[in-house]
Amino acid sequence: MAGPLPDGDQAPADGLFSNTEIQGHESRTFHAYVHIPFCKDICGYCDFNTYTATQLGTLKQSDYARSLISEISLSAEVLAKSGVAPRKFTTVFFGGGTPSLLPAEDLIEILNALSDQFGFVEGAEITTEANPDTVTVEKFTKLRKAGFNRVSIGMQSAVPSVLKTLERTHNPDNVANAFQIVRDLGFGTSLDLIFGAPGETIDQWRDSLEAAIALSPDHLSAYSLIVEPGTKLARQINSKELVDVDEDLQAEKYELTEALLAEAGYGWYEISNWSKSEALQSNHNLAYWLGQDWWGYGPGAHSHLGSVRWWNQKHPLTYSKKLESFVSPAAGREQLSEQTAALERVLLESRTSSGMSISDLVALEPAAGKKVPGLIVDGLIQGEQAIKGQLVLTVKGRLLADAVVRILTD
Repeated sequence: MAGPLPDGDQAPADGLFSNTEIQGHESRTFHAYVHIPFCKDICGYCDFNTYTATQLGTLKQSDYARSLISEISLSAEVLAKSGVAPRKFTTVFFGGGTPSLLPAEDLIEILNALSDQFGFVEGAEITTEANPDTVTVEKFTKLRKAGFNRVSIGMQSAVPSVLKTLERTHNPDNVANAFQIVRDLGFGTSLDLIFGAPGETIDQWRDSLEAAIALSPDHLSAYSLIVEPGTKLARQINSKELVDVDEDLQAEKYELTEALLAEAGYGWYEISNWSKSEALQSNHNLAYWLGQDWWGYGPGAHSHLGSVRWWNQKHPLTYSKKLESFVSPAAGREQLSEQTAALERVLLESRTSSGMSISDLVALEPAAGKKVPGLIVDGLIQGEQAIKGQLVLTVKGRLLADAVVRILTD
């Protein structure tokens, strides 16, 4: 289970927003994240808000779709009463957890509720994550016919010993089988990888990358393993049962990732994401990096609208009981100050391949312009792009992205 929720103001029981809080929403696109918090087993490294069947209390997994649909109805009512103009969803992303653990009928019912209450823009990107062992022709044929058009498969690694360390229970051979099923059904395809598991060698990471590239997905995500406090993996490292993550080796693996993916025709568009073309980038991912609006449905899900963000009750049982009582499931809310919003804009936009306008950066942080030449000299941002007025990170800069932001905003 995930760590504690953020500190924030108490969210109102009716969920309504003030005019100040919704300010600026008119200029943004609208997106939906749907959290499915169920997993067959909890991986040792995982800090997501996920639960096995024995951790749900009196809540039945089969009742979960009903709770989500209640929140979808509530969200439409709250937005209307708060004076937010109706907007269709540009993207929908079912994440988790393991969304593909739910029956296809439940996922379709949830998607239909989103369509009924809000609608989707033409060509909307509708994604579900999937564990390779849960992908079947029957289930995903139903999802494809219902409107899902993109699948992100949790591959993580092609090396059995690395998967064992991560406590991933899927059969690595099933990745190719699952991938073939979804591609044959006409889904857009993405593979998720994790590098840096304790004991993973550079050659093992190369094997995983080459296995992923051989499948030729539209899109690849490669995330550096972060050892989160409170996880089983953190305890194993602290007790010396497993070796700690080697930061220098992590950097080497990232550089290898960029080299192999570029050679295979993939371009980076965000620090951890690559695609075969701009058209195949994840629009849902970009919505977060570009500060658009989204409603996160489900326990522990986070949302952003105008200048406010909020997060839901963490446990599925508490979340569902709030909705049964016709009360907002939000646990807390934060009104973003202009300073915080400006800092986050720099932090997020600078992570993308399009970068951030230097003139916009200077408008937010007047002293930042004087720091650009030094960042070029240090090899952290691309000099040619800076001359054109854009701040774009180099590979070295991507590895030190947080440090770059601190330099610009201090």
